[in-house]
Amino acid sequence: MGQPEQHAEGAGPFTTRLTWQRAEGETVVWESRLARRRGVLSVRGPGDAAGRPSTAGPTALRRLRRLNAIASSAFVIGGALFAAGAAISQFGSGDPLLSASVYFAGGLFFNTGGYVSLLQVLNAPRHAPGGGALVTAGWRWWGYEPMRLDWLSTFVLFVGTLVFGVNLLDSFLRGLSVQQVNRLVWTPDMIGCALFLVSGHLAFAEICHRSLPCLRSRSLGWWVVAVNQLGSVLFMVSALAAFTRPSTGSLVNTGIANWGTLTGAVCFSFGGVLQLFERP
Repeated sequence: MGQPEQHAEGAGPFTTRLTWQRAEGETVVWESRLARRRGVLSVRGPGDAAGRPSTAGPTALRRLRRLNAIASSAFVIGGALFAAGAAISQFGSGDPLLSASVYFAGGLFFNTGGYVSLLQVLNAPRHAPGGGALVTAGWRWWGYEPMRLDWLSTFVLFVGTLVFGVNLLDSFLRGLSVQQVNRLVWTPDMIGCALFLVSGHLAFAEICHRSLPCLRSRSLGWWVVAVNQLGSVLFMVSALAAFTRPSTGSLVNTGIANWGTLTGAVCFSFGGVLQLFERP
């Protein structure tokens, strides 16, 4: 018996959806996000109007549920803490040490969410060659798979959370000149925001199977990506407004910087809530 015919879709060199035509007439569809988030393939028999889900084994499903719960909870808590830090800056006593401490605690949760998101990719069930069922490999704490779009998206996200960590640590420093503030605090903030935006774009490419974003309002995964990307845009607006003018030593716009962080953080927290339901 020969190999089944395959049809690949994706963005650029990345494959995000594969369709097999088995010799017995069945059609099998693997989608990157559905397989790694929910552990399912779609199988449609000859003459069937719709496909039926083919799920991974119980070990894989338990793993997916556990990782999803940790990642989504980390983003919910991290977003809530970032929103609280921005609220303290905007409405509180104005104590920079207090707001920096709350931001730093939120950053640790973002670090956790970013790394566990990467673990979700590394330890998700993979499709077997030849159109077979999903197969679960042994546990991995790390892996390098740059030709997988889901790996690249979550890796960029994780690096972004680490760069934000540099920004949050440097925000505790006192007695800095304007140039030092912009170099040590503002620049890592901008880089982290840019990485979040790139990660979100790659996530859209994975779920849309093309380079340009799409609208899939009936897809929970699409809403998770869209809400998080909105949060990334708001973080970038906040970062742009947080640049310290060398001539005056003041921020471009303190209110926009605080409100951008607060609303962006709420988006990430809400995205984490939505992600709780994107599980097997």
